[in-house]
Amino acid sequence: MTVHGPTGPPGPSREREGTRLTDDTTPELDELSAAILRELAAAPGDAGMSLPRLGKHLGLGASVLMRSLSAMSHARIGGVEGPGWVRVTQVEERWSAALTEAGRDFCARRLAR
Repeated sequence: MTVHGPTGPPGPSREREGTRLTDDTTPELDELSAAILRELAAAPGDAGMSLPRLGKHLGLGASVLMRSLSAMSHARIGGVEGPGWVRVTQVEERWSAALTEAGRDFCARRLAR
């Protein structure tokens, strides 16, 4: 991941872990982010999937998932707001991740198998 000052790098391209925004603001995904989005898109209903289940499906730990999910959420990282494709929620002790409407639209356009 490239680290820049609070205003970001010079020029139109801004990098985030998992995504890179290009001139046309269409993010390019790394393999991990694409795999996470595909798993969430395959989850039944709008409730998404628990983080332990998502991690088990992908063979990843919670910290790796949270970093990638944060980069694909609305979180502001390095002064750049994320694309808002995922929502991470905690109810009592249970953490889950789900696609937002923007995430479902993105998956339908860009990640269709």
